[in-house]
Amino acid sequence: MATPKQRLPYSTTGGGGGGRRAASGSGVLPPVVVLVFLFVVAPSLFFVVRNGGRGHVHVASDPKGRDDNQEAVAVKNLKSILPKEVIDAIVSSQQEEGTLSLDFFTNHASPSWKTDDLVTEKSMHVNDKSKNSVAEHDLPAKKSPKDPDEHQVDTAAKIARRKLREKRREKRAMELVRKDDEARVKLENAAIERSKAVDSAVLGKYSIWRKENENENSDSTVRLMRDQIIMARVYSALAKSKNKSGLFQELQTRIKESQRAVGEAAADADLHRSAPEKIRAMGQVLSKAREEVYDCRGITQRLRAMLQSADEQVRSLKKQSTFLSQLAAKTIPNSIHCLSMRLTIDYYLLPLEERKLPRSENLENPSLYHYALFSDNVLAASVVVNSTIMNAKEPEKHVFHLVTDKLNFGAMNMWFLLNPPGKATIHVENVDEFKWLNSSYCPVLRQLESAAMKEYYFKADRPTTLSAGSSNLKYRNPKYLSMLNHLRFYLPEVYPKLDKILFLDDDIVVQKDLTGLWDVDLNGNVNGAVETCGESFHRFDKYLNFSNPHIARNFDPNACGWAYGMNIFDLKEWKKKDITGIYHKWQNMNEDRVLWKLGTLPPGLLTFYKLTHPLDKSWHVLGLGYNPSIDRSEIEGAAVVHYNGNMKPWLELAMTKYRPYWTKYIKYDHPYIRGCNLSE
Repeated sequence: MATPKQRLPYSTTGGGGGGRRAASGSGVLPPVVVLVFLFVVAPSLFFVVRNGGRGHVHVASDPKGRDDNQEAVAVKNLKSILPKEVIDAIVSSQQEEGTLSLDFFTNHASPSWKTDDLVTEKSMHVNDKSKNSVAEHDLPAKKSPKDPDEHQVDTAAKIARRKLREKRREKRAMELVRKDDEARVKLENAAIERSKAVDSAVLGKYSIWRKENENENSDSTVRLMRDQIIMARVYSALAKSKNKSGLFQELQTRIKESQRAVGEAAADADLHRSAPEKIRAMGQVLSKAREEVYDCRGITQRLRAMLQSADEQVRSLKKQSTFLSQLAAKTIPNSIHCLSMRLTIDYYLLPLEERKLPRSENLENPSLYHYALFSDNVLAASVVVNSTIMNAKEPEKHVFHLVTDKLNFGAMNMWFLLNPPGKATIHVENVDEFKWLNSSYCPVLRQLESAAMKEYYFKADRPTTLSAGSSNLKYRNPKYLSMLNHLRFYLPEVYPKLDKILFLDDDIVVQKDLTGLWDVDLNGNVNGAVETCGESFHRFDKYLNFSNPHIARNFDPNACGWAYGMNIFDLKEWKKKDITGIYHKWQNMNEDRVLWKLGTLPPGLLTFYKLTHPLDKSWHVLGLGYNPSIDRSEIEGAAVVHYNGNMKPWLELAMTKYRPYWTKYIKYDHPYIRGCNLSE
């Protein structure tokens, strides 16, 4: 309520001495006193007298059962005459302090009720006297605010409310903890489910799941000793820089002793029995070094330098590892080379009439199921043929066209003469006898004969280190120079009388009958293949140079890639669309390797662009040569599994979990295989 800025005259006439005047004969009371008396005191007195002479004004409901109608009228009257902030103050104060009395208003007046400084001492004195007179003559006796009973009741109520508040806080805290526990349990369960999808199979000695590491602290001592060695190196460098020769020599000695004790240990069980003694001795020297040469800044610099050096070493080792893995993947094991040599010798010892394979009349019969297989690996080719025949419903209707080079021609013929594929037909040819395949017709052969290409593939200034040569090794892979790899673009020329043919790589295993592929409708396309693209990988921009305008204008960078290894080709459509001519066009444009770097997949993507029909993924599952996390059910449900990648199944670096799918089709008790020490 706004404070009035003018005073209202309030005088009393003195008949019979019943009234009082101010000492000056005419007094003026503060307007707030008048307002309080008219609007608060008078109505309150009325209800107090009516309710039995008690001096409390009940603004809120009385817990002892007062008359609700009287209280409602009183509250309504008060709300109509008092501002909202006063009512809110009364209600909130009553909730905290219990039932309110008139003393509360006199002792806790709102600042908005106070008058300005124009009130004189006399008027304040008159105001006090008039209030005391009213209190003495009109108000009945009331309880002292310090009444022990009332104080006790108020205190009990406060304690009860405080306990309720504490209980509510406790309940809320328990609810939050429960929700937090539930969220943590959900996260843990989700992590467990994800971990089930991770393949825990690892190779060799360094398995993180090996028995030595089942205890999470099994290598704690090893790690402690290595940490000590690192800190000793740091302190030795600091000691040398500060001319502490004695400390430097002592640290060097302890480093050598600890290194000998650790050796190549990967777990505590592998440590030498003197390890605890070395740890104690090293700890004493490190404590001494800390007292003499400790320098926080110097230690930080040394550790940072060691970290950078270790990072460079890791990068170098990764390059060496890449080089060695690529080298291992591109070589033929001695045992397979031995097998090829023995078979070749025995083949050329045979009379000419005994060198022919049977059923040659089926080679050009278009009503049969024809396969094209180009390989220089005798054992791998035998697995492809054996697995196909063993899973075929009608083996006698299957015809294999095998093409190899002149070095392995005798070995291939001899193997299948000794191990005929049941009732199926097989025919072996030598790629060097295809006289039409020459440099004047084939762009790849012409490019390989050029000086620039020879320099690219057979560099005279080859790097002398493993790490430096790792980046160039893949470009010198013999398969990119072999026409066996590019022969897939000349299928109609090699097999002019066939209508359809199934192309197979030599690193695949057939697990089901494949004759259903001949019934697949390619919808006018030439190539039937399984697509390999995911969300953002194995698309055209991964294989082709889209900064070149010829590529950018003609192809979609987000077009889906597909896989070689198992492809059904419609040779009639091939001839109509001149697929070989398209291949020649792009191969000629890539003479300086500006469209793609290497391989046959990039030119295949260009040649068969918008001419490839996607097959169901269950026909062809890839990745057994590089991906350790392929689902087992996916592998076992596939018609063909493909060991694409460096970890070929005939190499020692093959993944052991996938190798049985391949080795099951090899007869390890065969005399030639046993004689060349080939084993599972």
